[in-house]
Amino acid sequence: MVIWQAGRFRIDFSRPRVMGIVNATPDSFSDGGAHASLDAAMRHCERLVGEGADILDIGGESTRPGSPPVPLAIELGRVLPAVRVAVALGVPVSVDTYKSEVMRAALDLGADIVNDVWALRRPGAREAVAAHPSCGVCLMHMHRDPQTMQAVPMEGDAVPQVLSFWEQQMQSLQALGVDSTRIALDPGIGFGKSVAQNFALLARQRELGTAGRPLLVGWSRKSSLGAASGIAAAGERMVPSVAAAVLAVERGAHIVRVHDVRDTVAALAVWRAMKSEETEFPSGGASP
Repeated sequence: MVIWQAGRFRIDFSRPRVMGIVNATPDSFSDGGAHASLDAAMRHCERLVGEGADILDIGGESTRPGSPPVPLAIELGRVLPAVRVAVALGVPVSVDTYKSEVMRAALDLGADIVNDVWALRRPGAREAVAAHPSCGVCLMHMHRDPQTMQAVPMEGDAVPQVLSFWEQQMQSLQALGVDSTRIALDPGIGFGKSVAQNFALLARQRELGTAGRPLLVGWSRKSSLGAASGIAAAGERMVPSVAAAVLAVERGAHIVRVHDVRDTVAALAVWRAMKSEETEFPSGGASP
């Protein structure tokens, strides 16, 4: 069984895991400002755990297309108070950042995972993770940067490009002494990819499993779901988001990163019930 060593936790994947999003920002593409105050972030963390979140992912800077960078002091002020609260809730805590200073500060407070859209390619990031004895890290594929990624999307077949990128980044990190059990991988749905490329990554997701590490996938409320469903408002894309999460799990995703934890957990419970019968009656027969 694949294991993800993530700080205080060794996460097994006897079942798919749900990562709940906590945006401590005023400008997230789908829920900006809703959890920007400390009290709101605290309540949101507690609610997501109560709804069944296996992991909390706290971010203090939006990475929506065209989003401007956030000064370090502001990001620290948003993220660290939420981390202090979240680490007491009994689940792994992830910090969504590319800044090495935020990584180090959050890990010092007890955060378990660094979830980096830049895959530790910014100055000092690899060293921050390597200096920690056991934190987990998620390496995400992103084409270009948040300011330009959708203006000039990547070209060609996304699947081999993502696999090649992951291999390079894992090698760089392992060269610093980080064990492979600490690494998870994210194909970066929506990060510099066309709608067709995003859905190709879903359709061919089992090919991504050949990288051999846990696969974390984030479809929640993404614009590609709006393009497919005709739902323009990101906050109204719960149903297509849950559908995409179940499809991703069906194709081998170990972790789904979502806004709508309760609904995703419920949908995956239905999926698991079906899978348990499929295992018991593999030929397709029905139970008595």
